[in-house]
Amino acid sequence: MNCQIHQLPEFESSTSHVREALQAILHTILFIRSPGPVAPQDVQCESFQTTYTRIATDDPMPPVQSTTRNTFSHYDQQFPQNQPQQSYHQVKSDLDRRVDDSIETFIRTLSPIGPELMSGRLTVSFFERRGKQKLFGLVHQEEKIVWEQWMLRVVVNNTPRPMGEDAASVIERQRIQDTAEGMLKAVLLKVFELAGSEIDHIPPVMYDFEISNAKKADDRDEVYSRVTNLPALINLGS
Repeated sequence: MNCQIHQLPEFESSTSHVREALQAILHTILFIRSPGPVAPQDVQCESFQTTYTRIATDDPMPPVQSTTRNTFSHYDQQFPQNQPQQSYHQVKSDLDRRVDDSIETFIRTLSPIGPELMSGRLTVSFFERRGKQKLFGLVHQEEKIVWEQWMLRVVVNNTPRPMGEDAASVIERQRIQDTAEGMLKAVLLKVFELAGSEIDHIPPVMYDFEISNAKKADDRDEVYSRVTNLPALINLGS
């Protein structure tokens, strides 16, 4: 089985806003690739003028700092008809904890790439579990067949924002906010574009997901790219 790889646009934000942005991106991907019938839930971001759709839950939205493991299985497998309603709610809220745990782990493993700059790469992998016989059938092993990956590079920019109420400070804060919001919307739009581009590789059976983070061996090329791609400075003397 060939693995379909989707490269998403780079996203940049401050530490205070990156958690909510990653929640929006990850929940959007998981909703689109949900392997069973799920109810949609629209969520309005608090830090951005953006609404995204995720798998609905009946419980209140958990805090961002929640933690648990990162697995996701078929809707019918997790929600059988004879399962008690209380367990149904527990499984649904577990999805939030898994996503939030991935975000916290990702933030803790960010790599410095410059003054006040940290970066990392998030990968959402969807895979199918298959049994495999070895040693003439005496040993049974389970292997993961990854059929799709979503990759996102994130830059966390902790450059201090101007806190004054003068016109220049207000304009700069708004510029930073608009830039991050525009980048988030670009990522979400790309998710929808890629999700519908090809679906033949999606297996018709139960599948899981995992969210991992990876560091590049050397981020100096990325720093160089960021510097060389900066807009030209305004010539105040002209």
